Amino acid sequence: MKKTIKTLLIGMLAVPVLALGVSLIAPAVSQPAFAQTSIQDGATAAKGEGQADSLKGDDGVFKIVTNVALYIIGAISVLMLIYGGIRYTISGGDTAAVTAAKNTILYAVVGIVVALMAYAIVNFVLTSLIA
Repeated sequence: MKKTIKTLLIGMLAVPVLALGVSLIAPAVSQPAFAQTSIQDGATAAKGEGQADSLKGDDGVFKIVTNVALYIIGAISVLMLIYGGIRYTISGGDTAAVTAAKNTILYAVVGIVVALMAYAIVNFVLTSLIA
């Protein structure tokens, strides 16, 4: 048992030593200094055929992804609100069923609020911080 622990410890210590030894022996390759670029320059360089021209704006990638996610979350939350209302209506006065239905409605409303806040934060970042 002790021999196994010793072997494991030596193995765990050998990995960083080998990594450092290789980096000391291998010649350092100097990388060319890259010109300062913006996020938009990188997106333009990586853009394929038929993709959006910018990261922000009405046709931007972040805006499209955010709008689709907001639509899906909103639709699911509305369906859960309807489902919770139906559960509340057919609970028949059963305390456990009423509590479960109220929780469903509460969590659906929280989901809508979180989705709206995420949408607001993404829009704030896109309009304010990315120049």
